[in-house]
Amino acid sequence: MLITPDIENTNVTSFGRMPTPVELHAKLPLSESAFATVMNGRAALRDILDRKDERLFVVVGPCSIHDPEAGLDYARRLKALQEEVKETMLLVMRVYFEKPRTTTGWKGYINDPFMDDSFQVDVGMERARQFLIDVCELGLPTATEALDPISPQYLGDLIAWTAIGARTTESQTHREMSSGLSTPVGFKNGTDGDVSIAINAVLSSANPHAFLGINDKGAVSIVRTRGNAYGHVVLRGGGDRPNYDSVSVTIAEQALKKAGLPANLVVDCSHANSYKKPELQPLVMSDVIQQIKHGNQSLVGVMIESNIVAGNQPIPSDLTQLKYGCSVTDGCIGWDDTVTMLKNAHKELLARP
Repeated sequence: MLITPDIENTNVTSFGRMPTPVELHAKLPLSESAFATVMNGRAALRDILDRKDERLFVVVGPCSIHDPEAGLDYARRLKALQEEVKETMLLVMRVYFEKPRTTTGWKGYINDPFMDDSFQVDVGMERARQFLIDVCELGLPTATEALDPISPQYLGDLIAWTAIGARTTESQTHREMSSGLSTPVGFKNGTDGDVSIAINAVLSSANPHAFLGINDKGAVSIVRTRGNAYGHVVLRGGGDRPNYDSVSVTIAEQALKKAGLPANLVVDCSHANSYKKPELQPLVMSDVIQQIKHGNQSLVGVMIESNIVAGNQPIPSDLTQLKYGCSVTDGCIGWDDTVTMLKNAHKELLARP
């Protein structure tokens, strides 16, 4: 049968070749030190979730990576701070390359590394992998949001913890993908504050799945998974109100118990929990620490949006005008406030009964 050009891909302008995961791994291999960082980070996170490690894990870093130089500057600072607070906290650097957009906007470093709408995804993926290698070689485990279901084949070997965002927690594709990820996975509650969406995602991802994906050679494959035993819920607020308070936490604990799941909760100090005001994140963190000091057993981690410079900035047409170390997506707290926030939490956690 004759296939005419106008019957499929009518809105596709081109197909560009993407290097396969195995090609990119060969070009930028995992070093021994980076391998050790990833494996040790994942093991520590699993121990925290299994209550074998009493520390709090803290996913902290820029809302998104857009400048690798500033990102590595931040990573070096965070690594030094980890040494000071390691007795009470495990610091995991937030390294987000993919940004979900409500409508349009910059979609992140992988999608548009030059921030000029040239969308050189192949360059972005390579640079993202190099950045992750550099951070892991510092001895600092990394966390990211899994948005594109193909990206983990390229970068998954460098990640210790994965988040599924509020907009995608209900997505079957992301639940299936999470069932095969090699990291613990935090599912955020829905943007309306509905925690049941995240609980259902944890339940789904804990089970085996079979779905379409790619293998390391880039071939379309039927991916079969065994299920991920380390899914957990991230409370990020929603519906224009926070949900990190003790009442909300208790309700989430009860819902997890009813679902037959471990009471593992992470609080995102940003987003609706801080009314999208980054300067309020330390107050959220302080409240979480006080709950832990008063005997809460379910709060195992927190998330913080932090950068070298506080606030955020629009992307200028002249990129040389970008402010160094300042977010181009959500606003962040600055480095000095981050240090104060984490050192105060460390002091409080040391004093807990």
